[in-house]
Amino acid sequence: MKIEKDRVVRFHYTVSEQGSEPLETSEGRDALAILIGHNNIIPGLEKAMDGREAGDKFEVDVVAAEAYGAHQEGLTQRVPKKYFKDAKLFPGMQAVLPTSFGPRAVTILKVGMSVVDVDLNHPMAGKDLHFAIEIVEVREASKEEIEHGHVHGDGGHAH
Repeated sequence: MKIEKDRVVRFHYTVSEQGSEPLETSEGRDALAILIGHNNIIPGLEKAMDGREAGDKFEVDVVAAEAYGAHQEGLTQRVPKKYFKDAKLFPGMQAVLPTSFGPRAVTILKVGMSVVDVDLNHPMAGKDLHFAIEIVEVREASKEEIEHGHVHGDGGHAH
C-alpha cells in the first residue's frame, strides 16, 4: 500500500542539521505514527514520503522553509518562572512551556529571580535538515482518525 492522504504511516527516523551529527532519532523506540495530509509532520518530509511503501528506506534533505520555517528575530517573551517545572534552568537549554494552545518547545535565553526570557522559535527553525527514514507500516486510517486528524492506538493518540 502506497503512502497518500488519509493513510497512517509508522516510520523510524534520524534527523540532523545538514552536514552535522544526528540531533534526534527514533532508534530504540517505537516507530512514530502519523496521519498523512493533516499537518502532523513538516511539509518537506511529508512530500518526500508520498508514494512510498512499507519497507522503503530513504534519505532526504529538507530546507528550512519546508521544515520549521525561518528563524524570526525578536520572537521572545518574558515568562514567570513558576511556569517551568525544571528548577535548574540555564541559558541555551530547551524547555517545554505550557500554553493555552498546548505545550510549546522554547529555548531559554536568560534566567532571572522570578522571570525567564525565552525564544519562541522552534529549536530547528532556520535549519536545513537531513532525514534518514525507514517506513515500517502503511495502512488505511479509520473514519475516527480522519475526523480527529491524528492516529489513534498503537503509536498514536489515546482518547
